[in-house]
Amino acid sequence: MDALTSVLVPIHKEGHKFILIFAAVTLLLFLLWTPLGWLGVILTAWCVYFFRDPDRLTPARGGLLISPADGVVSLITEATPPPELGLGEGARPRISVFMNVFNCHVNRSPISGTVTRTAYRPGLFLNADLDKASDDNERHSLVIETADGKSYVVVQIAGLVARRIVNDVKDGDALQAGERFGLIRFGSRVDVYLEPGEAPLVSVGQSMIAGETVLADTKSSETARLAEIR
Repeated sequence: MDALTSVLVPIHKEGHKFILIFAAVTLLLFLLWTPLGWLGVILTAWCVYFFRDPDRLTPARGGLLISPADGVVSLITEATPPPELGLGEGARPRISVFMNVFNCHVNRSPISGTVTRTAYRPGLFLNADLDKASDDNERHSLVIETADGKSYVVVQIAGLVARRIVNDVKDGDALQAGERFGLIRFGSRVDVYLEPGEAPLVSVGQSMIAGETVLADTKSSETARLAEIR
């Protein structure tokens, strides 16, 4: 039963129309040439897999910052949050999580709090794994303020293949850590900006699970964590 439920996971609502389109094209391909039809079956199965929306076990302790996306940590640096958020020019620690086309693309809130600001900015569709994608690519940003007055920034960034950022929250919405708030269609990236002085507890190259992997502990004095390939 556990094996079955790990495969038959819910599908995000954004995926339904795409799955129907893929399935309809597959039927046409079977009418044209059977081998093409089987290729369509493979692509339809991938589409279903892409839009999967499984439940996650989110750590419940306050102060933990949780990964908002599945994927790999591609960059950890100091950077200024998007200017359209009006947070000033001060640099903050930034963790970038890159999602390839096989990752689950449902995005989740990294921490519990209230959305105090959202902003959309059109832009390019460069490879989301590049550092300059944070500045040049299309993006949707939000600020989450916690009960103790701290603020964290989450930025959904479109990638080379991505052409649609879905964000379901607005100013004033309350989010729980691990709660779903959006999705990016096809390869993309999510940046998280910590408070100044806070240290990431992940390393570049580390695999992330949205809603489960701890990015940082805002109540800890631990320095940035190092990792080695073994």
